[in-house]
Amino acid sequence: MPSGRTHDRITIWALPIVVAITFWQTRNGNVTLVVATGFMLGGLMFGPDLDIYSRQFQRWGCLRWIWLPYQKSLRHRSIFSHGPLIGTVLRVLYFTIFLSIVAGVGLLIAEKVGNMALNWQGLGNGILGAIALYKTEFIALFLGLEAGAMSHSLSDWTGSAYKRFKKQGISGIFPNRKVKKRKVVRGKKLGNKGRKKVIRNL
Repeated sequence: MPSGRTHDRITIWALPIVVAITFWQTRNGNVTLVVATGFMLGGLMFGPDLDIYSRQFQRWGCLRWIWLPYQKSLRHRSIFSHGPLIGTVLRVLYFTIFLSIVAGVGLLIAEKVGNMALNWQGLGNGILGAIALYKTEFIALFLGLEAGAMSHSLSDWTGSAYKRFKKQGISGIFPNRKVKKRKVVRGKKLGNKGRKKVIRNL
């Protein structure tokens, strides 16, 4: 598995390729900038290794504690942290829920302390309206985050496969399959029921 420094280098070296492909496909500078930003965030701060005490985790500084429940809930390199799409979706949902809770508590405090009435329905409609208005940018940001996360996961998988190949040859690249051994019953005569039971277990 590559080190944190190697992952950072891969992200930085791959950035020009991501920018070139995005601009070639969209011909839109703003969308390209959003995808590039998402790619850098996904590779350096918002990637799969938030499930352990990693460089990505440490870059959150005084806010890194918000990822502790996430770490305790997931096994390192599981499909829920390193898997395609599902890893990024889970992190986005987790972070969005956290922000929503913090924002909600903050607004409730402001409402009580400031003695003012907030229009919660209007606030919700405003958020939904902003999401609809900037739908393209949100999709571009998500795609950038996913690309950054996948550059990390692919380098993990490639590095692990290469190490297995060096130790075991071509068979090390593919997962091992355990073959069940047949049960041999000795010194005991079996009736029809016993024979059927052994056959079913084989």
